[in-house]
Amino acid sequence: MASISNHRPNGRTGFLALAAAIALGIASAINGTPVLAASALAVTPPAAGSPVLIGAGDICVTSVIANARATAKLITARPSAHVFTIGDNSNESGTAAQYANCYAKTWGPFLGRTRATVGNHDYMTSKAAPYYAYFKTAAGPAGKGYYSYNLANNWHVIVLNAMCSEVGGCQAGSVQEKWLKADLAANKGKHIVAMWHIPAFSSGGTHGNNPTYKVWWTDLYAAHADIILDGHDHDYERFALQSPSAVATSAGIREFVVGTGGAGQRPFGTIRANSQVRRTGVFGVLQLTLGLHSYSWKFIPIAGKTFTDSGTQATHS
Repeated sequence: MASISNHRPNGRTGFLALAAAIALGIASAINGTPVLAASALAVTPPAAGSPVLIGAGDICVTSVIANARATAKLITARPSAHVFTIGDNSNESGTAAQYANCYAKTWGPFLGRTRATVGNHDYMTSKAAPYYAYFKTAAGPAGKGYYSYNLANNWHVIVLNAMCSEVGGCQAGSVQEKWLKADLAANKGKHIVAMWHIPAFSSGGTHGNNPTYKVWWTDLYAAHADIILDGHDHDYERFALQSPSAVATSAGIREFVVGTGGAGQRPFGTIRANSQVRRTGVFGVLQLTLGLHSYSWKFIPIAGKTFTDSGTQATHS
């Protein structure tokens, strides 16, 4: 898969791409059908030493633990990367035994460099009590599941709890949404990565689009966020820059669905607007390299698989 580079003109800082336009090319072959990538301007990639985020969602199922072991090997090979999860860390019922016998034996060795996101399967036992007990401070405040942290090169990472009924709702004016707006205001001017488990936009055949999270998209879009990461649908999908109304725009946010951590893969359904690259049947992790004014992404498949997806994008600031 050929990597692509994209550039968003940004009058706010005057940051300009340094290279010329690259040709239109084939981004990936999905179920045997080529998907065409948008042409764009090349940008300066992140410098060596930039912070790296690596992870996935929908990770561990005891009966097929070998899948999670295979994705864990990809993270083992990158010992300096910051690890993220995007929910359903236990893709069974989130019991303490499942954390001890599955997650801990696969992605567990990275706990000291992991920041976790909660998913619906994690909440199937005692309001996610085993999840919060296992991850402790790596899951944010116990019972809330939403928090944020900073990385080098002026990056700010926001983790949200998509289990709305468990935290007083996700709608405008809810406690979590007010927290999100306040956090964005307090970190104005930073490059923003946001993540939660259930995507607003997805071509997955099992779940697909979920408008519940449009309010978060609206807040993040207003704050010029760069990246949204989700899981839930067990596949990989990359979207073009888009608005909360799914309108393609250079001012938009790029969403990645990365439900590829180890739970069984599922077919696609309705292909959504602005879906650029998608693949099912391949376990792997997404690696994000975060530069001063750009970021690069790479989907890394487990050993024996060849599908990948990579590119570089200018940030909004």
